[in-house]
Amino acid sequence: MITNPENIELAFKGFKTVYTDAYTRAPVNHTKAAMRVPSSAREETYGWLGQFPQMREWLTGEREVKDLEAHSFTITNRRFESTVSLTRADFDDDRLGVFSPMFQELGHLAGQHPDELVFGLLKDGFSETCYDGQYFFATDHPGVDANGDATTISNVQAGSEPAWFLLDTSRAVKPIIWQTRDDYEFESVTRPSDAQVFMTDTFLYGVRARVNAGYGLWQLAFGSKDVLSAANYTAARAAMQMLRGDKGRFLGVKPTALVVPPALEDDARKLLNTETNDGGGSNPWKATAELIVTPHVAE
Repeated sequence: MITNPENIELAFKGFKTVYTDAYTRAPVNHTKAAMRVPSSAREETYGWLGQFPQMREWLTGEREVKDLEAHSFTITNRRFESTVSLTRADFDDDRLGVFSPMFQELGHLAGQHPDELVFGLLKDGFSETCYDGQYFFATDHPGVDANGDATTISNVQAGSEPAWFLLDTSRAVKPIIWQTRDDYEFESVTRPSDAQVFMTDTFLYGVRARVNAGYGLWQLAFGSKDVLSAANYTAARAAMQMLRGDKGRFLGVKPTALVVPPALEDDARKLLNTETNDGGGSNPWKATAELIVTPHVAE
Protein backbone atom coordinates (compact mmCIF):
# COMPACT_ATOMS: atom_id res chain seq x y z
CA MET A 1 0.00 0.00 0.00
CA ILE A 2 1.26 3.46 -0.85
CA THR A 3 1.80 5.50 2.30
CA ASN A 4 0.16 8.77 1.37
CA PRO A 5 -2.22 11.09 3.28
CA GLU A 6 -5.30 9.65 1.54
CA ASN A 7 -4.53 6.04 2.46
CA ILE A 8 -3.51 7.00 5.98
CA GLU A 9 -6.84 8.77 6.45
CA LEU A 10 -8.75 5.78 5.04
CA ALA A 11 -6.92 3.48 7.47
CA PHE A 12 -7.77 5.78 10.38
CA LYS A 13 -11.46 5.79 9.44
CA GLY A 14 -11.43 2.01 9.17
CA PHE A 15 -9.76 1.54 12.54
CA LYS A 16 -12.11 4.08 14.10
CA THR A 17 -15.13 2.22 12.75
CA VAL A 18 -13.86 -1.05 14.23
CA TYR A 19 -13.10 0.69 17.53
CA THR A 20 -16.46 2.49 17.69
CA ASP A 21 -18.44 -0.65 16.93
CA ALA A 22 -16.71 -2.55 19.72
CA TYR A 23 -17.05 0.42 22.08
CA THR A 24 -20.80 0.71 21.59
CA ARG A 25 -21.34 -3.05 21.83
CA ALA A 26 -19.34 -3.56 25.02
CA PRO A 27 -21.63 -4.97 27.75
CA VAL A 28 -21.79 -2.48 30.63
CA ASN A 29 -23.62 -2.08 33.92
CA HIS A 30 -22.46 1.34 35.17
CA THR A 31 -25.44 3.07 33.54
CA LYS A 32 -27.70 1.25 36.01
CA ALA A 33 -25.82 2.37 39.12
CA ALA A 34 -24.58 5.83 38.15
CA MET A 35 -26.14 8.99 36.76
CA ARG A 36 -24.20 10.62 33.94
CA VAL A 37 -23.35 14.27 34.54
CA PRO A 38 -21.52 16.35 31.90
CA SER A 39 -18.65 18.46 33.21
CA SER A 40 -17.42 21.77 31.83
CA ALA A 41 -14.47 22.39 34.14
CA ARG A 42 -11.54 20.70 35.87
CA GLU A 43 -13.86 19.69 38.71
CA GLU A 44 -17.52 19.90 39.65
CA THR A 45 -19.04 20.60 43.06
CA TYR A 46 -22.38 19.02 43.88
CA GLY A 47 -23.98 21.29 46.44
CA TRP A 48 -27.36 19.61 46.28
CA LEU A 49 -26.27 16.25 47.65
CA GLY A 50 -28.17 15.32 50.77
CA GLN A 51 -31.31 17.15 49.74
CA PHE A 52 -34.54 15.32 49.01
CA PRO A 53 -37.01 17.99 47.82
CA GLN A 54 -40.13 16.33 49.16
CA MET A 55 -43.53 17.94 48.72
CA ARG A 56 -45.17 19.62 51.70
CA GLU A 57 -48.58 21.08 52.32
CA TRP A 58 -48.53 24.84 51.72
CA LEU A 59 -51.00 26.31 54.18
CA THR A 60 -49.88 29.87 54.79
CA GLY A 61 -46.85 32.08 54.38
CA GLU A 62 -44.08 31.83 51.81
CA ARG A 63 -42.49 28.84 50.17
CA GLU A 64 -39.99 26.87 52.22
CA VAL A 65 -36.77 27.16 50.24
CA LYS A 66 -34.32 24.29 50.71
CA ASP A 67 -30.66 25.20 51.01
CA LEU A 68 -28.83 23.35 48.26
CA GLU A 69 -25.47 24.31 49.75
CA ALA A 70 -26.09 22.44 53.00
CA HIS A 71 -23.78 19.69 51.77
CA SER A 72 -21.32 19.58 48.93
CA PHE A 73 -19.04 17.06 47.29
CA THR A 74 -16.41 17.79 44.67
CA ILE A 75 -15.39 15.38 41.91
CA THR A 76 -12.18 16.18 40.03
CA ASN A 77 -11.85 14.87 36.49
CA ARG A 78 -9.03 12.42 35.79
CA ARG A 79 -7.21 11.69 32.52
CA PHE A 80 -7.10 8.18 31.07
CA GLU A 81 -5.50 6.82 27.91
CA SER A 82 -4.71 3.65 26.03
CA THR A 83 -2.32 3.74 23.08
CA VAL A 84 -1.11 1.21 20.51
CA SER A 85 1.46 1.49 17.71
CA LEU A 86 1.58 0.30 14.13
CA THR A 87 4.84 0.29 12.21
CA ARG A 88 5.09 2.02 8.88
CA ALA A 89 6.41 -1.23 7.44
CA ASP A 90 3.14 -2.95 8.35
CA PHE A 91 1.28 -0.14 6.66
CA ASP A 92 3.44 -0.33 3.54
CA ASP A 93 3.00 -4.11 3.38
CA ASP A 94 -0.81 -3.77 3.62
CA ARG A 95 -1.09 -5.84 6.82
CA LEU A 96 -3.78 -3.60 8.35
CA GLY A 97 -6.40 -6.36 8.52
CA VAL A 98 -4.20 -8.27 10.97
CA PHE A 99 -4.62 -5.45 13.48
CA SER A 100 -8.42 -5.17 13.44
CA PRO A 101 -8.82 -7.38 16.57
CA MET A 102 -6.46 -5.06 18.44
CA PHE A 103 -8.69 -2.07 17.70
CA GLN A 104 -11.76 -4.11 18.61
CA GLU A 105 -10.22 -4.89 21.97
CA LEU A 106 -9.26 -1.23 22.41
CA GLY A 107 -12.90 -0.23 21.92
CA HIS A 108 -14.23 -3.03 24.10
CA LEU A 109 -12.00 -2.12 27.04
CA ALA A 110 -12.68 1.61 26.68
CA GLY A 111 -16.41 0.90 26.70
CA GLN A 112 -16.12 -1.10 29.90
CA HIS A 113 -13.77 1.30 31.68
CA PRO A 114 -16.59 3.24 33.43
CA ASP A 115 -17.71 -0.02 35.07
CA GLU A 116 -14.28 -0.30 36.68
CA LEU A 117 -14.49 3.19 38.19
CA VAL A 118 -18.16 3.13 39.18
CA PHE A 119 -18.25 -0.30 40.83
CA GLY A 120 -14.80 0.24 42.27
CA LEU A 121 -16.36 3.02 44.33
CA LEU A 122 -18.86 0.56 45.80
CA LYS A 123 -16.00 -1.77 46.76
CA ASP A 124 -14.15 1.12 48.44
CA GLY A 125 -17.27 2.57 50.04
CA PHE A 126 -16.51 0.99 53.41
CA SER A 127 -13.44 3.21 53.79
CA GLU A 128 -14.03 6.25 51.53
CA THR A 129 -16.09 9.26 52.60
CA CYS A 130 -19.06 10.83 50.85
CA TYR A 131 -20.76 14.24 51.06
CA ASP A 132 -21.70 14.04 54.77
CA GLY A 133 -18.13 13.27 55.88
CA GLN A 134 -18.88 9.65 56.80
CA TYR A 135 -17.85 6.54 54.93
CA PHE A 136 -20.25 5.88 52.06
CA PHE A 137 -21.25 2.69 53.88
CA ALA A 138 -21.34 3.63 57.55
CA THR A 139 -23.27 3.12 60.77
CA ASP A 140 -23.41 6.82 61.67
CA HIS A 141 -24.82 8.84 58.78
CA PRO A 142 -26.66 11.88 60.19
CA GLY A 143 -30.43 11.68 59.75
CA VAL A 144 -33.79 12.12 61.42
CA ASP A 145 -36.18 9.81 63.22
CA ALA A 146 -39.98 9.53 63.03
CA ASN A 147 -40.33 12.69 65.15
CA GLY A 148 -37.95 14.67 62.96
CA ASP A 149 -35.24 14.63 65.64
CA ALA A 150 -31.57 14.19 64.75
CA THR A 151 -30.26 10.64 64.85
CA THR A 152 -27.72 8.40 63.12
CA ILE A 153 -28.51 5.96 60.34
CA SER A 154 -26.71 2.84 59.14
CA ASN A 155 -26.52 1.58 55.58
CA VAL A 156 -24.09 -1.22 56.26
CA GLN A 157 -23.94 -4.77 57.61
CA ALA A 158 -20.66 -5.73 59.26
CA GLY A 159 -18.92 -9.01 58.58
CA SER A 160 -15.93 -10.69 56.97
CA GLU A 161 -17.53 -12.23 53.91
CA PRO A 162 -17.26 -11.02 50.28
CA ALA A 163 -19.16 -7.74 50.02
CA TRP A 164 -22.52 -7.40 48.27
CA PHE A 165 -24.66 -4.33 47.64
CA LEU A 166 -28.27 -3.28 47.27
CA LEU A 167 -29.02 -0.20 45.17
CA ASP A 168 -32.05 1.89 44.31
CA THR A 169 -31.49 2.58 40.61
CA SER A 170 -35.04 3.66 39.82
CA ARG A 171 -34.59 7.40 40.38
CA ALA A 172 -33.12 10.27 38.40
CA VAL A 173 -30.45 10.63 41.10
CA LYS A 174 -28.44 7.46 41.63
CA PRO A 175 -25.97 6.19 44.24
CA ILE A 176 -22.93 7.01 42.07
CA ILE A 177 -22.14 10.01 39.86
CA TRP A 178 -20.45 9.37 36.49
CA GLN A 179 -18.85 12.66 35.44
CA THR A 180 -17.63 13.23 31.88
CA ARG A 181 -15.47 16.18 30.83
CA ASP A 182 -14.07 14.63 27.63
CA ASP A 183 -15.68 11.39 26.57
CA TYR A 184 -13.64 8.48 25.22
CA GLU A 185 -12.19 9.69 21.91
CA PHE A 186 -10.23 7.76 19.30
CA GLU A 187 -7.17 9.71 18.11
CA SER A 188 -4.03 9.17 16.03
CA VAL A 189 -0.55 10.47 15.23
CA THR A 190 0.01 9.38 11.65
CA ARG A 191 1.37 12.24 9.54
CA PRO A 192 4.85 11.40 8.19
CA SER A 193 5.95 14.90 9.20
CA ASP A 194 5.03 14.33 12.86
CA ALA A 195 8.13 14.03 15.04
CA GLN A 196 6.95 10.72 16.53
CA VAL A 197 6.44 9.17 13.10
CA PHE A 198 9.69 10.58 11.69
CA MET A 199 11.86 9.44 14.60
CA THR A 200 10.35 5.98 15.22
CA ASP A 201 8.77 5.03 11.88
CA THR A 202 5.58 4.10 13.71
CA PHE A 203 2.01 5.36 13.72
CA LEU A 204 0.19 5.82 17.04
CA TYR A 205 -3.50 5.20 17.69
CA GLY A 206 -5.16 5.66 21.04
CA VAL A 207 -8.07 6.60 23.22
CA ARG A 208 -8.18 9.55 25.58
CA ALA A 209 -10.78 10.59 28.15
CA ARG A 210 -11.22 13.00 31.06
CA VAL A 211 -13.79 11.48 33.37
CA ASN A 212 -14.31 10.37 36.93
CA ALA A 213 -16.79 8.72 39.24
CA GLY A 214 -17.83 9.96 42.67
CA TYR A 215 -20.26 9.17 45.43
CA GLY A 216 -23.83 10.37 45.08
CA LEU A 217 -26.51 9.59 47.67
CA TRP A 218 -25.65 6.99 50.29
CA GLN A 219 -29.38 6.68 51.00
CA LEU A 220 -29.75 4.81 47.72
CA ALA A 221 -27.13 2.16 48.53
CA PHE A 222 -26.59 -0.50 51.18
CA GLY A 223 -23.35 -2.42 51.62
CA SER A 224 -22.94 -5.72 53.41
CA LYS A 225 -19.99 -7.90 54.33
CA ASP A 226 -22.23 -10.41 56.05
CA VAL A 227 -23.38 -13.65 54.46
CA LEU A 228 -25.63 -13.20 51.43
CA SER A 229 -28.64 -14.95 52.93
CA ALA A 230 -32.37 -14.43 52.73
CA ALA A 231 -32.37 -13.04 56.28
CA ASN A 232 -29.64 -10.48 55.60
CA TYR A 233 -31.16 -9.55 52.25
CA THR A 234 -34.51 -9.01 54.00
CA ALA A 235 -32.90 -6.80 56.66
CA ALA A 236 -31.04 -4.72 54.08
CA ARG A 237 -34.18 -4.13 52.01
CA ALA A 238 -36.13 -3.13 55.10
CA ALA A 239 -33.42 -0.72 56.27
CA MET A 240 -33.40 1.06 52.92
CA GLN A 241 -37.16 1.34 52.70
CA MET A 242 -37.41 2.75 56.23
CA LEU A 243 -35.11 5.70 55.55
CA ARG A 244 -36.58 9.06 56.47
CA GLY A 245 -35.84 12.55 55.23
CA ASP A 246 -36.93 16.05 56.11
CA LYS A 247 -39.34 16.17 59.08
CA GLY A 248 -39.17 12.39 59.48
CA ARG A 249 -41.05 11.52 56.30
CA PHE A 250 -40.18 8.36 54.39
CA LEU A 251 -37.91 8.90 51.39
CA GLY A 252 -39.54 6.21 49.29
CA VAL A 253 -36.33 4.30 48.68
CA LYS A 254 -36.89 1.01 46.88
CA PRO A 255 -33.96 -1.36 46.30
CA THR A 256 -33.98 -2.52 42.69
CA ALA A 257 -30.52 -3.99 42.03
CA LEU A 258 -28.31 -6.51 43.82
CA VAL A 259 -24.60 -6.16 42.98
CA VAL A 260 -22.29 -9.08 43.76
CA PRO A 261 -18.77 -10.28 42.89
CA PRO A 262 -18.43 -13.52 40.89
CA ALA A 263 -17.83 -15.45 44.12
CA LEU A 264 -21.43 -14.73 45.20
CA GLU A 265 -23.14 -15.24 41.85
CA ASP A 266 -24.45 -18.70 42.74
CA ASP A 267 -25.93 -17.50 46.05
CA ALA A 268 -27.43 -14.44 44.39
CA ARG A 269 -29.06 -16.43 41.60
CA LYS A 270 -30.59 -18.84 44.11
CA LEU A 271 -31.93 -15.90 46.10
CA LEU A 272 -33.43 -14.03 43.17
CA ASN A 273 -34.23 -16.66 40.55
CA THR A 274 -35.45 -19.84 42.24
CA GLU A 275 -39.12 -20.59 42.88
CA THR A 276 -38.52 -22.29 46.23
CA ASN A 277 -36.21 -21.70 49.17
CA ASP A 278 -33.97 -24.26 50.86
CA GLY A 279 -36.81 -25.40 53.13
CA GLY A 280 -39.04 -26.23 50.21
CA GLY A 281 -41.43 -23.28 50.60
CA SER A 282 -42.01 -20.58 48.04
CA ASN A 283 -39.24 -18.01 47.66
CA PRO A 284 -40.67 -14.53 48.42
CA TRP A 285 -37.55 -12.79 47.06
CA LYS A 286 -37.72 -14.15 43.54
CA ALA A 287 -37.32 -11.33 40.98
CA THR A 288 -37.23 -8.62 43.66
CA ALA A 289 -34.02 -7.08 42.27
CA GLU A 290 -31.97 -7.07 39.10
CA LEU A 291 -28.77 -9.04 39.51
CA ILE A 292 -25.50 -7.35 38.52
CA VAL A 293 -22.39 -9.54 38.69
CA THR A 294 -19.11 -7.67 38.32
CA PRO A 295 -15.51 -8.45 39.29
CA HIS A 296 -14.95 -4.77 40.10
CA VAL A 297 -16.54 -5.15 43.55
CA ALA A 298 -14.36 -8.12 44.48
CA GLU A 299 -11.60 -7.61 47.03
